Amino acid sequence: MNDGSRLGKIATDYAYYGLSDPALGQSERDYIDKTNTDSFIAAMWDVLDGAGNLLLKKHRDYGPSNIAGAPGGPLNGLRVRMWDKTARINHLIDSGATPENESLRDSFLDLLNYSAIALLVLDGKWPE
Repeated sequence: MNDGSRLGKIATDYAYYGLSDPALGQSERDYIDKTNTDSFIAAMWDVLDGAGNLLLKKHRDYGPSNIAGAPGGPLNGLRVRMWDKTARINHLIDSGATPENESLRDSFLDLLNYSAIALLVLDGKWPE
């Protein structure tokens, strides 16, 4: 069951995850280490917000057709991009090489955004 089904609306069920609801400032569950939990939530949203903003900037540069018109279809195009990015990450980690162009963090952000695009494609929300 997803959060929307549990709550009867599109929303995050913070209590289900034992997290503080930002609107209420509390959780229905008791947590021993609320400070670290709230720090994790803030850090997670910081990463997701940064990734989303990067995706929007790149989308303005590329447009939707680089994904929608990929040979073999959008999911195949994403699969190839993700395969290449993962191979790069594996090479850098396994060899201990220092990246010359983009950091490992940048590569993982790209994978996160490719995953977000794939979800949009699967949900029929990626522009044609």
